[in-house]
Amino acid sequence: MQFPDDDNGLLLAEIAAAGVDLSKMHQIDFFILFEQQADAEKFATEIVNDALVQNADVEKCKDTGVWEVITHVQMVPEHALLGQAEQYIESIANSLNGYGDGWGLDAEEA
Repeated sequence: MQFPDDDNGLLLAEIAAAGVDLSKMHQIDFFILFEQQADAEKFATEIVNDALVQNADVEKCKDTGVWEVITHVQMVPEHALLGQAEQYIESIANSLNGYGDGWGLDAEEA
């Protein structure tokens, strides 16, 4: 399987090499960071009202003090779709002073 030579492509290649079937639906977690708890909570509330995101968890990073919202999306991890979902979620976060910090797939659940 070939993947584009970018961050998402490299991560997909690693996941595929670990034996994960990328043709099936998986929970993809998109990580969004906020300096302020109120912004993180507002984003989490708004994003779960979106049809794309099933739920979101708000956590405070013990080491940095930054607030992290983990958005959970059920999707087939296809390169173009991942990029579109990531851009869309980050565009909403940006309007609330948040910024994207990548995505992940729990291979144990796959």
